Amino acid sequence: QVQLVESGGGLVRPGGSLTLSCAASAASGFSLRRYAMAWFRQAPGKEREFVAVTSQRTGSILYLDSVKGRFTISRDNAKNTVILQMNNLKPEDTAVYYCAADSGIIQSQLRSQSQYDYWGQGTQVTVSS
Repeated sequence: QVQLVESGGGLVRPGGSLTLSCAASAASGFSLRRYAMAWFRQAPGKEREFVAVTSQRTGSILYLDSVKGRFTISRDNAKNTVILQMNNLKPEDTAVYYCAADSGIIQSQLRSQSQYDYWGQGTQVTVSS
């Protein structure tokens, strides 16, 4: 079983920045490199949507179109940590942000929330004047 804990959410003004962190842990022998690590978000009254992912093994990266150039996902496999750096935040970025992980997901399904076995509790990001 993989445990995921997000942190770093908060209230920022439009144009501001936040850094979200996802700490992963499991039984002995756990290797973050074996897991695709993704961020999803859910705004009030909206469906949960894909934001960014770094794939297992190769570490290839995909982003939601609306966050390209503003958000950066990265991983530190040695520390079992995934980061989402969010810059130039917009009100439409307001949502609960969730970390997700999966070791068996295929490349074509990396954006699909239904493919991820493990989820964190979420952290609130609010962008408002």
